[in-house]
Amino acid sequence: MVDVPASSLALTNCETALSALCVRDVYVRHGEFIWYTLQRLGVRDADLDDALQDVLLVVHRRIDSYEPSCCKLTTWLFGICLRIAKRQRRRAYFRRERYGVSIEVEATGNGPEEALVQTQERVRFERILDGMSLEKRATFLLFELEGLNAEAIAELMRVPVGTVHSRLHGARRFMERAVARARSHHD
Repeated sequence: MVDVPASSLALTNCETALSALCVRDVYVRHGEFIWYTLQRLGVRDADLDDALQDVLLVVHRRIDSYEPSCCKLTTWLFGICLRIAKRQRRRAYFRRERYGVSIEVEATGNGPEEALVQTQERVRFERILDGMSLEKRATFLLFELEGLNAEAIAELMRVPVGTVHSRLHGARRFMERAVARARSHHD
């Protein structure tokens, strides 16, 4: 019997675990995370299916380059989602797109007027978010809506904590200015 160093055994176990990871498993375990991340990063509802497929294609091509000891799988997937969302934003149709207001009356008891006001507010909020850089938008949403702290965002986005604070500050200033402009036009 041959003695195998413990470090070699660890590498073998890691390679076995990685080879067991396939695109189907990633989709089953993290498909909702990918979908939600793409949506939060501003991918249009009509393009979410295609963007999700693009993410899974990248995962398929690059799964061998994923290093579990370097980062969590969700961190790696978030980076892919961020790049796919950037690509979506660069496309000409995204820059020319205009929002249409659709009225949806939910079963919450809201009347059509309240539903219209909520829809218009959501559309205004999305327009403001679309004006931000994708990095600031992601940071703002992760902090303000998802409730993640700066350290968690830094790990997820693979940037220093100071960069997270800077992006968050810039996003908040952008948001304040946009809201002030909207109010002055509305008054």
